[in-house]
Amino acid sequence: MNDFFAILDIEHIDLYPWTVIPPRSDEENPFEAWVDIAAWCRDEAEDLWDDRELDPGPNGVDFVAGTFERCAQAFSPPGSDHWLFLHRDQPTDLPLPVCAAIGPASGPREETLRALTMADDPQAVEPPVMKRFKSEYLGEGQSAFRYVNEEGSARLLACMRYAWRVEEYGADVVIWTATDDPARILQAAEDIEDLARSLAIFNP
Repeated sequence: MNDFFAILDIEHIDLYPWTVIPPRSDEENPFEAWVDIAAWCRDEAEDLWDDRELDPGPNGVDFVAGTFERCAQAFSPPGSDHWLFLHRDQPTDLPLPVCAAIGPASGPREETLRALTMADDPQAVEPPVMKRFKSEYLGEGQSAFRYVNEEGSARLLACMRYAWRVEEYGADVVIWTATDDPARILQAAEDIEDLARSLAIFNP
């Protein structure tokens, strides 16, 4: 595992629907965003309003910056090594968090892809919808969409996952998201699929 150096490459991603927050795992040499996450989120909020050519009013930048920071802290806790992509159409939308991670390949390919997509999740209310999925940069993988009961609630969580085994780099890659608003995940489905098609691997 110490010889595994491959990292996710986000160069090909269409950034318009996404706010991209890098991993938080390296506390000694953090990504720029994590040096001052509040200031970074404020810059991202200002850019978002400018990109949409909308007037934020007196509180719009603060509101969006605070939302980004809360999402960053909640979905990228200290030590986490995944990328966080926050999907939103309009600045004041509640972001949909989508995470992506890479790690050394482990176990038989098909078994690992089923595990990474949670294809056999016993909590699923019905068998997940499974599909083969082709990415230009990661090759053929697998996607899964399922509903699970939210713990302590009568609501259902809609969950979407993609996974690949990339033999060239000896790597497994996974993308995941979940929400208790199924319409929100369906609304973002095309952008999530584009994200999945755009991720690549860089081996420094």
